[in-house]
Amino acid sequence: MSSRTLPLLFINLGGEMLYILDQRLRAQNIPADKAKKVMNDIITTMFNKKFLEELFKPQELYSKKALRTVFDRLAHASIMRLNQASMDKLYDLMTMAFKYQVLLCPRPKDILLVSFNHMDAIKDFVKDTPSILSQVDETYQQLIEMYTTLSNGEFQLIRQTLLIFFQDMHIRVSIFLKDKVQNSNGRFVLPTSGPVPHGTQVPGLIRIFSCTGEEQTRLQFNNGGNYTSAIREGSFEIFGDRVTKLGTNMYSVSRPVETHMSGTSKNSAQHTKVNTAPNPLAKEELNMLARLMGGLEVQKAGSSDSGFRVNLFATDEEEEEALITRPDELSYGVINIQATKDQQVSAELTKIMGEFTDSGHQSPSSSNKGDDLLAMMDDL
Repeated sequence: MSSRTLPLLFINLGGEMLYILDQRLRAQNIPADKAKKVMNDIITTMFNKKFLEELFKPQELYSKKALRTVFDRLAHASIMRLNQASMDKLYDLMTMAFKYQVLLCPRPKDILLVSFNHMDAIKDFVKDTPSILSQVDETYQQLIEMYTTLSNGEFQLIRQTLLIFFQDMHIRVSIFLKDKVQNSNGRFVLPTSGPVPHGTQVPGLIRIFSCTGEEQTRLQFNNGGNYTSAIREGSFEIFGDRVTKLGTNMYSVSRPVETHMSGTSKNSAQHTKVNTAPNPLAKEELNMLARLMGGLEVQKAGSSDSGFRVNLFATDEEEEEALITRPDELSYGVINIQATKDQQVSAELTKIMGEFTDSGHQSPSSSNKGDDLLAMMDDL
């Protein structure tokens, strides 16, 4: 597992979230000033300096539940509100889109180009707001400094870590199904045609060399696909042509996007539920989550008429039906953490810690579970 994966996972998922919200704000004819405020507020929160300091620290990936909590908080960083079913759908679309991009990257290093495509789009969202743009540019420099010097092996480890994180997620997405890049069971279709990765050759030739390095024989074989020569490499600079379209906005052409639970997802989710063994990283994970939450400066809507609700479904009835029919095993169970110092919150954090570690069993050291977390929260 790579300790450098979390920033890339967060930025790419965040970019996909912004694509989806931008499309829905337009589809629901939200006034331009309110839509812009939502996008600006979310991006400002997403690139909060204190938050990113925690995010960029070398650390292992944490659970889907913890990551979902961060994005739930992020999505509600402005005057926009999402019901649970819409938030579930938003998170499903985000994760499946990035999973698809990771799977289709020609080289592990191209994950960085996908990230830069998302960053380029985020910069475009705030191009008229210099203060926010400077926050994004600062993060861009951090990404370049941290990742452009990594070896191919390190990028392969990052890609492997991401695929392990996504491996049990098989949500069917209408755009992918219509484009025939996803099967009915929720699994993606990998192409056997097109350009080969940069720095490689079209498969089909075996060359046999002698012990002195002289070529002796050439054998040709059918590669089973329709491959072409590699195209030029994308730019890893802050400005440049990324070449790859992975990570660009697939919602730029307006079309309805639906998600469906596949049978595979339900079965794997049920299998996961059976495993109730305590998580040895739970305490560390909740500490990390609280630090991240402390860095997120979430705004509250000033008055009832200034806020508005966004529905990711065609109708309210569809949204209600999705909430009712969604299997309990696929609910992420968002953790409610507020970075304050009152006693009520302290009790809630201790309760959450118990839920994380006990899985229904009492531990002898349960009275000390929240000590590290609460001490750390006092320092925020």
